Amino acid sequence: HVQLVVSGGGSVQAGGSLKLSCLVPRDTWRRFPNLCLAWFRQTPGQEREGVAAISTLGRNTYYADTVKGRFTISRDNAGNTVYLQMGSLKPEDTAMYYCAADPVPKHGESWYNHRNYAYWGQGTQVTVS
Repeated sequence: HVQLVVSGGGSVQAGGSLKLSCLVPRDTWRRFPNLCLAWFRQTPGQEREGVAAISTLGRNTYYADTVKGRFTISRDNAGNTVYLQMGSLKPEDTAMYYCAADPVPKHGESWYNHRNYAYWGQGTQVTVS
């Protein structure tokens, strides 16, 4: 069982910033060199939606249109961690945020589908008021 560990989140005023971190087990990071990492979010009654994803070595990044220019996903391969830097936060960004990982590289819009990810972290609440 692979468990990703998420930290960060909290409450912030509109226009503010937050940074989420997701620690991937080192053996998982090493076992799957093409590990695709992503962030999703979900609000009550809604389907989990993709926020951002990053490919091996960070060569490719993907963003939902709603967060482009405001959020940045990055990965620290040495520290087996993926980050989501969120800026210019809006109330509509309020959600439970999840980290996800999958050994299969993603192309096109496949990154956006939560069903394409095998491993998940616990959610962390982000509230923007």
